[in-house]
Amino acid sequence: MTAVSSLLKEKTMKLSKKTINDILVIVIENKEANLSKSEQFKELILEEITNGARNLIISFKNVEYLDSSFLGALVAILKNLLPLNGKLVITEMNEDILNLFEPTRLDKIFTLKPSVETSLQNF
Repeated sequence: MTAVSSLLKEKTMKLSKKTINDILVIVIENKEANLSKSEQFKELILEEITNGARNLIISFKNVEYLDSSFLGALVAILKNLLPLNGKLVITEMNEDILNLFEPTRLDKIFTLKPSVETSLQNF
């Protein structure tokens, strides 16, 4: 693998998706959710919203690191969902990532749940 293809691989957003009772569950497969992936992540999720998704659960179970650009992408996604009467629940975050939401008061804006199962109860 060349250095360029290795770099491109690191910048690719990897998501898995499944639908449970009209709720789109998206699992971020990357270990890092950072600037190199935030724009692509936002575009992929906004495409799902354009295609009709209104109820979303985003799981961070594989994510070890999240930066402020990714928080910005989440805010943009929520801003697009709210006028459509959509709902976003964020789940399965490690303690370090969860701690990013509190000082920024984003824990008051987003619905944060410990598991996909508990997230499903919000719909």
